[in-house]
Amino acid sequence: MTNDEKSQDVPSQDEAASAPADASVDPVAEALALLTAERDELKDRMLRTLAEMENLRRRTEREVADARTYAVTNFARDMLNVADNVRRALESVPADQRSAADGAFKGLIDGIELTERDLVKNLERHGVKPVEPQGQKFDPNRHQAMFEVPNAEVPAGTVVQVVQTGYVIGDRVLRPALVGVAKGGPKAAPNPADAA
Repeated sequence: MTNDEKSQDVPSQDEAASAPADASVDPVAEALALLTAERDELKDRMLRTLAEMENLRRRTEREVADARTYAVTNFARDMLNVADNVRRALESVPADQRSAADGAFKGLIDGIELTERDLVKNLERHGVKPVEPQGQKFDPNRHQAMFEVPNAEVPAGTVVQVVQTGYVIGDRVLRPALVGVAKGGPKAAPNPADAA
């Protein structure tokens, strides 16, 4: 045997010192542990990505539904001025003249009333509905108080006069109702829905 062959058979001191440690670690187990850790990391990343995609899908559905519901908001707000003007035109004709109207004047009044009904019906078809606050408790989220009316017959904070009709679109206020609110009456009974 040559010296080269002997040196290959006999491990060096460094190799001899690390041999017992290497012998105790199974390379297959080490590779399996590494692959298991990588699998767990990839599974975690995949689950997080799926959760993000589901949240994105829900958020997109909600945004699309809101866009459908509220897309006409600016147009509807502009149309409310038209509805107000049509109502003012009808209210400008005294009731006795309206009932006694005949011929072309009666046709004009009927045409304006028909136009108003059609306008309100079309607004409602697109989710715009009037707020009817008369006799209700003042709600600062839906009403705008213009003045207070001394009235001891109704509870304080009750809407006693509507100056301008308010409108909502979906569950949002499109325009608050302009109202007169009673003051000086008995305290309003607490609303059980407010306590809940």
